[in-house]
Amino acid sequence: MPKQTHEQKLLHSPTLNTVLMVEATIKNADESVLTVAEIKKRLPKQVNHTTLMAILLYLEESNKIAVTLKGITWIHNTNPQLRKAITNGLEL
Repeated sequence: MPKQTHEQKLLHSPTLNTVLMVEATIKNADESVLTVAEIKKRLPKQVNHTTLMAILLYLEESNKIAVTLKGITWIHNTNPQLRKAITNGLEL
């Protein structure tokens, strides 16, 4: 039996509004680490589990969140001074 890719498993893609809603929920959380269950509880609207997992996969692949055994953390930083320091920094 051939392997199914992530896109083949989804019946439909999440809407941009849903992706932005999940992003904002994780980004604005008071705690630094959230579980999937905690994210579901905090979302203003109910999101299908498969859709939420697809969004979390996208956010992880775009380096906006880190997924660990303890949970999910927002890691994306848009500070231009930090980006400049990283770009101009010395490699050890």
